[in-house]
Amino acid sequence: MDKVSVNTEERKVLGKKVKSLRKEGKIPANIFGKDFKSKSLQLEEADFRKVFKEVGETGVVDVKVGKEAYPALIHKIQLEPRTDSILHVDFHKVNLKEKITTHVPIVTEGESPAEKSGIGLLLQTINELEIESLPTDIPHEIKIDVSKLGEVGQSIHIKDLKVDKDKVEVKNDPEETVITVQIAEMKEKVEETTVSPEEVEATKEKGEEEGAEGEKEEGKEEAKGEEKPAEAKEENPAE
Repeated sequence: MDKVSVNTEERKVLGKKVKSLRKEGKIPANIFGKDFKSKSLQLEEADFRKVFKEVGETGVVDVKVGKEAYPALIHKIQLEPRTDSILHVDFHKVNLKEKITTHVPIVTEGESPAEKSGIGLLLQTINELEIESLPTDIPHEIKIDVSKLGEVGQSIHIKDLKVDKDKVEVKNDPEETVITVQIAEMKEKVEETTVSPEEVEATKEKGEEEGAEGEKEEGKEEAKGEEKPAEAKEENPAE
């Protein structure tokens, strides 16, 4: 993949005032990393969407700030729960010579004969793989060919996934089941008990609360004069 970059500028607008940036088509952002003083940034929403479409959360992007460029991963995107508009973006600065642990999405390809014939349905229980590798060796996604799943009870496990073991170390238990063929009625029961409308609404309300809390935390951190970086896949300083 060719080197991907995005232009940003240091942000002076903080706290609740960032709403004015969003009205101008800009996104408030933050970049953090090991042995690196985090910076508050802003960038054009259109530019970010273009870059994210190309690299997702697994590709390295050069975050340009003035004359400096920092290799980073798109660590977290905070969305407005009801509209999915982008509220805030976090970039995780990485050292291209040091391995990191991250998560890669698992996607299916092909068509399962079991589903095609109607005797069963696929139930995917793991949607991402935890891996360790150099930033530039992180696979964009892990593909599963389901064209050989033709009978109820057949499964694909972590150990069956195709990854470049010379570059990537899988952290998951190799015996974990990723996808299995189940009787249609059984899958419907699982789906019915997995997420209720009340849980969906509660998740939306939690997202709104976290967004408001993130604005408050940013103001506190800026007042202290520094922000503390967070570990990958965990909450880190917002705006």
